[in-house]
Order: sequence, then C-alpha cells, then structure tokens
Amino acid sequence: MVAGMLYSQRLRHCVDLCLGLFLFLAGLQQVEAAAAATNMENFNWKPFVYGGMASIVAEFGTFPIDLTKTRLQVQGQSQYMEVRYRGMFHALFRIGKEEGVRALYSGISPALLRQASYGTIKIGTYNSLKRLFVSRPEDETMVLNVFCGVVSGVLSSSLANPTDVLKIRMQAQGSLLQGSMMSNFINIYQTEGTRGLWRGVIPTAQRAAIVVGVELPVYDITKKHLLGSGVMGDTVLTHFISSFACGLAGALASNPVDVVRTRMMNQRVLSGSPTYKGTLHGVMQTWRNEGFFALYKGFWPNWLRLGPWNIIFFITFEQLKKLPF
Repeated sequence: MVAGMLYSQRLRHCVDLCLGLFLFLAGLQQVEAAAAATNMENFNWKPFVYGGMASIVAEFGTFPIDLTKTRLQVQGQSQYMEVRYRGMFHALFRIGKEEGVRALYSGISPALLRQASYGTIKIGTYNSLKRLFVSRPEDETMVLNVFCGVVSGVLSSSLANPTDVLKIRMQAQGSLLQGSMMSNFINIYQTEGTRGLWRGVIPTAQRAAIVVGVELPVYDITKKHLLGSGVMGDTVLTHFISSFACGLAGALASNPVDVVRTRMMNQRVLSGSPTYKGTLHGVMQTWRNEGFFALYKGFWPNWLRLGPWNIIFFITFEQLKKLPF
C-alpha cells in the first residue's frame, strides 16, 4: 500500500511537471503567434524563451533556500508561534531531518510553473520595452531601465500570482498540504474562490516592482560600467560580479514587502477579517507586534537565494544568448 502511495505521488509530480512544460511551450507559441499577427518583423523572441529557460534552471538550483526563507518569514504569527527555526542552516537541517529531504522541495512544481510564466514574461517584456525606447544598449539610462523593470515586474507577477500562492502554501505547510498541484489549485478555488488564487497579488506586484526595478537595472548598469572600463570583457566573471551586485540590492530593497506578501498569501480567509488587510497594514502590524527587524526575517536566506539565483540565471541567460540561432 505504501509503495502504491509513493507511486501515485510520483505520478502526480510527473503530471504536474509535464503540465508546466506544456504551458511553457504553449506560451511560447502564443508569443510567436502574436508577433506574426502584428507583422512585427523585428520582434525578438529570444529574451522570452531564454528568460524562461534560465529562470527554471535558477529556481530548481536554489529552491531549498527559498523554502527556508518562507518558513522563517511565517514564523512568529499566531498560528506559528513556536520558534522552530533559529536560522537558515538550522531550518535546512531540521526540515530534512524531521520531514525528509523531499520536503525541501515542497512546492517545486508550482515554483517551476511560475518561473515558466513569470520569468518568460518578465525578461521578454523588460528587453522589449528597452528596445522600444532605444535601439542600442549603449543608449540606455538608469531611469529608463528602472521604468522598464517596474512595468515588466508588475505585469509578470500579477499574471503568475496563482502559482505563487500555491508554492508558498506548499512550502509553509509542507506535508500538511496533500495532493497534486492541480488538486490543490482546485481546492483553493473551491474553498476561497478566485480571490484565493490572487490573494496577496498587490504586495506581490509591489515586491516585483521593487525587485525587478532594482535587480535588472543594477545588473545592466554594473555590466555596462565593467565593460566600459576596459578592464573586463563580456565574460562569465563580468556576469558573476554584476549578478552578485543586483542580488544584494534586490534583497535589501524587497525583504519587508516580501515578508508581508508571504504572510498574506499563507493566510486562509474563510470568514471574518483577515490578519493582514494590505501591504501597509501588514507592515505596521508586523512592526508593532514583532518589532522593526521582523520585516527583515528571512533576509539571509533571501539574499543567499537571490545572490545564487541571479548568478545562475544571468550566467545561463548570457550563455543562451550566445547560441548560434
């Protein structure tokens, strides 16, 4: 019977991943169809495709760190009053010991599906908007890049919000949340309605506006200055330094909003008033009840994830750009 349950779980994971791949490929077909329908001869589809592929690679490689960040951020609320984790490494070891190594990848299916949509739209839109205003990378300015980053971040995160809700709940609740990705989607819709799938969309969009509006411009400007200095060429080391800088900047700017977003998405509101009614209310409630530094809960795993995530992403993305087609 146990073997049958394990087989069933593996089958559900395979179905989830296949579904994610299907939706990713379907999204690429829609992008190409849209380009053809509007006669966009100069439409560049590569940032969309490469952005999605690099995002999936980076997400899979850093997912356990993201899971510990989520557990640390929900810790301290009324339903999570027990201080189970004293830090990122303690959380990694305790989760692996008590729940199994597989628990470190709880929510990986919606996470990969999210990156297949969010990463594709984010990077593709960002690069397309930049080329809409200026034709050469040398003519880009910080203001232009920040504007394009904010717009692409808000758009992509809003569309991908349902997958983010499910990912966070699977990370926070671990083995308490049973079933496949699709069955949990259906359960959220049936018990909480459409609002449940888009719960926390405002802080999610706000966080994405901050993260993308900081990370991508910092990467572009850092890389531009490194190349312009003549000291470094367009090499992996240049990509590494630029991505490290943008990861640190993104973590510092986004962590308070990320804490509130995580808590809003994790709360189930079936009746009555929610604990966190909005971003500002969530920030004030967290600050008042737990102190200012509670807004930076999970900062180290957040940075240690955003750093490696951006390094893996941009190095993969830059190498994909060099493919001869």
